[in-house]
Amino acid sequence: MLLVVAMLLGALSGELVDIDARLNTLGLFLQRKIAPADTKSKFAEGFVTATLLFCVGAMAVVGSIEGGLRNDYSIIITKSIIDAVAAMVFASYLGFGVLFSAFTVFVYQGTIEVFAGFLQDILTYSLINQVSAVGGLMILALGINMAADTKIKVANLLPGILFAVGYYFLVL
Repeated sequence: MLLVVAMLLGALSGELVDIDARLNTLGLFLQRKIAPADTKSKFAEGFVTATLLFCVGAMAVVGSIEGGLRNDYSIIITKSIIDAVAAMVFASYLGFGVLFSAFTVFVYQGTIEVFAGFLQDILTYSLINQVSAVGGLMILALGINMAADTKIKVANLLPGILFAVGYYFLVL
């Protein structure tokens, strides 16, 4: 039930704020500043897709928490290797916009790692599993976008992670 409620509330609030449009605007801004003036450039699409893929996965959350709480970086190192291989594949199709997602991933995972120490009393494995489930559903939506050429606005689902945490503490 947590997954359904978190995704529903996340989608509604994400649509209100339109995170997807804002992230695409950032990608297009970077494309205008960095990429060659090519109307067929996939720079922005590569940036947005890679940013979402590399940030919403369970390894990003769990690895950053493990690093912040226990100085155990094995998950983050493993994730980095997997992300590097995936980035090469994505960059071959979507261009070098994929490279610029590294900054977003650094800020996202770094923030989680820094705050993990302050939140160690409330970060239970059960909570981490719930957040990971929401992230896993978002990765599935990304996969559907790529495989079926659909346009699920995955970025608008991002608040679902916060709603999963809130729901966990209010209901469970």
